Amino acid sequence: QVHLVESGGGLVQAGGSLTLSCAASGTAVSIPGMGWYRQSPGKERELVATRNAGGGTNYADSVKDRFSISRINAQRTVYLQMNDLKPEDTGVYYCHAYYYSDYKSSGMDTWGQGTLVTVSS
Repeated sequence: QVHLVESGGGLVQAGGSLTLSCAASGTAVSIPGMGWYRQSPGKERELVATRNAGGGTNYADSVKDRFSISRINAQRTVYLQMNDLKPEDTGVYYCHAYYYSDYKSSGMDTWGQGTLVTVSS
């Protein structure tokens, strides 16, 4: 089983920057996908950015050109660099990973506990 631990959330003024980190630990033969989702007050959880092991990325339209996702495969760590933050970026940010525990099992999803990002106007 893979466990995810996030860090880096906090309070920042609009226009500021934050970097979120997520480290995966546990048993997995591969982690094809890692990424970030967020849940803002009164809204459903939504995709922010994902990055696969091959380097392919996907971003929500609302964060393109402001956020950047990177990944160090050997360390099983994914980062989210957030620039020019806006009040609407406020929410709990969750790390997600899709992994295979062995070569025979189906892929599984796992989530971190979430880290709060608050952007003040």
